[in-house]
Amino acid sequence: MRIGINGLGRIGKLALWNHVANKDFSEIVVNIGRAVGTSIKDISYYIERDSTYGSLKRYLYGFADRPVITDLNDQAGTMLIDGVKVTVLRKARNPKDIAWADNGVDLVVDATGSFVDPTRPGDDPKGALAGHFDAGARRVIVSAPFKIKDKVSPMPGNAVTVVMGINEHDYDSSRHRLISGASCTTTCLAHMFKPLINAIGPKNILTASMATVHAATGSQEVLDRLAKAGDKDLRKNRSIFNNIILTTTGAADTLALVIPELGQIGFIAESVRIPTTTGSLVILVVNIQEEGSRITISREYINGIYKDAASLPHGYVVYSEEQNVSCDIISTPRAAVVIEGHETHTRTAEVTIDITKLIGIDRALIDGLKNTVIGIPLTQAVIYGWYDNELGSYVSMLGKLVRLVAEG
Repeated sequence: MRIGINGLGRIGKLALWNHVANKDFSEIVVNIGRAVGTSIKDISYYIERDSTYGSLKRYLYGFADRPVITDLNDQAGTMLIDGVKVTVLRKARNPKDIAWADNGVDLVVDATGSFVDPTRPGDDPKGALAGHFDAGARRVIVSAPFKIKDKVSPMPGNAVTVVMGINEHDYDSSRHRLISGASCTTTCLAHMFKPLINAIGPKNILTASMATVHAATGSQEVLDRLAKAGDKDLRKNRSIFNNIILTTTGAADTLALVIPELGQIGFIAESVRIPTTTGSLVILVVNIQEEGSRITISREYINGIYKDAASLPHGYVVYSEEQNVSCDIISTPRAAVVIEGHETHTRTAEVTIDITKLIGIDRALIDGLKNTVIGIPLTQAVIYGWYDNELGSYVSMLGKLVRLVAEG
């Protein structure tokens, strides 16, 4: 089977590495949509080297010194990467004009980040996900969350968001043609949140918040740049080399698509960008109402939940008692999240509530009470989860989703 990858940026290139390493497909067709350098040799140069992860040959074979990209053919736009034929398309950037049909591609991974609205028609002059269907693809996986531009159109029935290990059962091959692999942060957060919900129950989690301390991405500026017309967030134009930059994240909205129980919980998500190339951290804060003596929420109890999750055969959660730093997470382990159990904290306090202030309670019931002030035990838990927002965590999980869809 042949797979197409649209875009050869950070995720596109690393997805190519992942599929070559796993020998998932006999041939891979990559669309760049423009000329690069002077020949296909310049494209192979870019594919073979990476400033964050080192060389492709080291990724595939450790320190063995062997060529992994051979048989370059500039006219045909082909090369062999570790025995896998890779064809590079350099003509069309609009999905509807890409030669997927001519190259026998049924499944496309759109890694451009430019096409994320599942409601846009395929003939949109600016390009749209549906354009891949017009070009011959049968299914499209997006390496980003869906974003509906007009914010009022409903999600199409042929679209679904999937995080492996959380809700892959929602994918219906007879119905879904557009599949979002969510984001790196949502993927990590889902594997932090789901074990808690399964163990404690959504009704006992009153509120939660998370902050991601996120490595820089390609959308940020290397040096300060004058804002474009209409820009509202001026911080996006500041140098990521020199700053910690507050930004936004859609992780909370996307998380609710893969864990519906989240709708019962008040949840806030925030993001901070820092000047590192990869290796990010989710700090999850959960406020839990204890049910009498049924369970006692403690550090040991919370860590036990994640130890159980880490024992599952799929390996999406790794539990660690090591004192990790962000570089330790780069490239490996290939999991959605590494729980930093060493830093898990809990604190329990009694929250005083005046029930006369409660909304919707029968006044006659209140008048019959001698004491209208009650105390409720509330425990706050803080959990730290590492993730490689590029190759190690997100691209690895995206690759598993691609294989699931390809097999269906």
